[in-house]
Amino acid sequence: MTTTHEPIRLSVSGMSCAGCVATVEDALRAVPGVTRASVNFAEHTAQVDGSMNADTLVAAIRKAGYDAAELRGVADEEEKEAAEFAHYRKLLRQATVAGAIALPLVVGDMLLGLLPMLHDPGGRAFWFTVGIATLFALVYSGGHFFIGAWKSFRNHNANMDTLIALGTGCAWLYSMVVVIFPDSVPVLARHAYFEAAAVILALINFGSALEMRARGKTSEAIRRLIGLQPKTARVLRDGMEVDVPITGVGLDETVRVRPGEKIPVDGVVLDGHSTVDESMLSGEPIPVEKSPGAEVVGGTLNKSGSFLFQAKRIGKDMALARIIELVRQAQNSKPAIGRLADRIASVFVPAVLIVAVVTFLLWYNLGPDPRVSFALVTAITVLVIACPCALGLATPISIMVGVGKAAEHGILIRSGEALQRAGQLSVIVLDKTGTVTLGQPRVTQIETTDGVDEVELLRLAASVEAASEHPLAEAVVESARSRGIATTAVEQFAASAGGGVSGKVDGRSVLLGNPRYLNAQGVALDDWEQCGTQLAAQAQTPLYVAIDGMIAGVIGVADPIKPGARAAIAALHKAGLRVVMLTGDHHVTADVVARELNIDEVRAEVLPADKASEVARLQDTGAVVGMVGDGINDAPALARADVGFAIGSGTDVAMESADVTLIGGSLFGVLDAIQISRATVRNIRQNLFGAFVYNVVGIPVAAGVLYPFIGMLLNPMIAGAAMALSSVTVVSNANRLRAWKSARQSAGETA
Repeated sequence: MTTTHEPIRLSVSGMSCAGCVATVEDALRAVPGVTRASVNFAEHTAQVDGSMNADTLVAAIRKAGYDAAELRGVADEEEKEAAEFAHYRKLLRQATVAGAIALPLVVGDMLLGLLPMLHDPGGRAFWFTVGIATLFALVYSGGHFFIGAWKSFRNHNANMDTLIALGTGCAWLYSMVVVIFPDSVPVLARHAYFEAAAVILALINFGSALEMRARGKTSEAIRRLIGLQPKTARVLRDGMEVDVPITGVGLDETVRVRPGEKIPVDGVVLDGHSTVDESMLSGEPIPVEKSPGAEVVGGTLNKSGSFLFQAKRIGKDMALARIIELVRQAQNSKPAIGRLADRIASVFVPAVLIVAVVTFLLWYNLGPDPRVSFALVTAITVLVIACPCALGLATPISIMVGVGKAAEHGILIRSGEALQRAGQLSVIVLDKTGTVTLGQPRVTQIETTDGVDEVELLRLAASVEAASEHPLAEAVVESARSRGIATTAVEQFAASAGGGVSGKVDGRSVLLGNPRYLNAQGVALDDWEQCGTQLAAQAQTPLYVAIDGMIAGVIGVADPIKPGARAAIAALHKAGLRVVMLTGDHHVTADVVARELNIDEVRAEVLPADKASEVARLQDTGAVVGMVGDGINDAPALARADVGFAIGSGTDVAMESADVTLIGGSLFGVLDAIQISRATVRNIRQNLFGAFVYNVVGIPVAAGVLYPFIGMLLNPMIAGAAMALSSVTVVSNANRLRAWKSARQSAGETA
């Protein structure tokens, strides 16, 4: 296998607690060429970046005492799911076998008192038989714990398997000594604990099965995204339509999509007209009309018409594939709060082993008779009740659900760090064009000087703007096209960011831009600046046009405000956020938009390069700043912000330029991301609090701290039940995030 610079995903088996996470991560990071390795305990996967091959990584994991396999595609994912389901069924069988052995013992001895004592006739033979049956439970229902503990021991580690194996093994071994050599222990200590070992195994296996089932629900978002892509596509080959596997579609091939079918790959419509439901990718509920020239995204649902399109992105390059990869990266990442939990979990098991030994020694030396029994029971209970699983699951399980839920609403969060940080934002900075407005401006008014023909001015202006990619330039070109005005090739084209453009058309020098740009070029605006101010007062952007060094007129361009923008900004205010707008537009135009949307602060005529400085200025005041822009022109500001939001409609959104990518065009996505962040971090803290409190309270109680005061000792079976339920509780609490509702749903926003 060749080395790669792309992230490698691995399925890791054999991990039993958060301590295993640190062991596997350390093993992966020790591989030459690895730059980053992150293990997701909730999903039992690892993602590794660097220059290495998968075989080397798998070998490193196996050397550490675990097993692994590379995940390369949907087939591998399905195989992993099938294996997890088979393991779930096995856990249930193991719990049933242990429970079938334990139940008669618990009912007959503890509840009804029907079982014989060791000194009764036939008592030793009965309990020896019970011991053999319990040994079968240890092998069948608990064998994986002992194997895991041995592997961990060989690698100089300790994990949850170590605790369970020691607890149940010691209980069984002591009980067999009592049965076979009763005279070797004091009379008061002659008690068998076979039922405790069997019940512990039954409860822990059953709890693990419930936890695995609940964990499976947290990956639902990824499964739904994977399920969006159809298995086959209908392509045109040699004049005939043929069905081929999705992997057989080539670049630039013509594909037919019929009503009700999913679009197989990304492309551009060639012929036909339809509406497409893109809600699973963008979170926007209204179907989007598609006609020749429109882009279509693989995985979206064709609603009504039939059309032909040309495949432009296939395989890993598809928007859906990139989205799935981004979600997976985020789910495998850890925020600061998660890394802290992992560090604690990595030393948790050794600490518990020390506590168990100290507990045994204290009871054996200072406790009442029968000291051996008290010492054994308390030590076993300490081993069994300790649960590093809950601690290890607390963060990744919530991250998985939160990131997945965000993806369902068209919000792609790049990392756990961004997810945690988004909830701390206090100021939201908005770019205007394409963020607050639709980004589809149109020419609304043209004013010319005496002797200048309006058509000629528009022709010259459109000829120059045809070489520009700015939204205002597109509006000028589209206006000329709609009026049937032919443009001419431009020479010596030049653009000034945030200023304007220049070029020569038919030998004439043409300048278009704002007053600052034209003044810098030596063009006197005279009274025309007042005309521009009047246009700006009507929320139009004035484009000043100079021909051969003389002012020739002004073109008014208006960019409509996005539907729902006012409601979204009001919702941001309600959430306690201050809203600032940055724009290179005229200050009068910006003020009109700000007043209409009730924006708190406006900074107009700001160059793209200066937007990052404005973000830094806000940060210097103590604000935690989120920057919302198009992800390309605003890249410096997005990078400077505490959290950068790339917002855009369509398929080719700037996924790599920001911490959060909003596939849809609605500003409600910003609030949704913040609310998901707050809900997820709150959920993580609940999980961590529950896990810490469980262990801080449970371990001392198991050690017998209450015995001197109220004479209470915790039964090892109760400890096993508590240990099993703690993980289930954490996973169930994380799954509450699946009921989260977006801000746009709450506000009834549908745009």
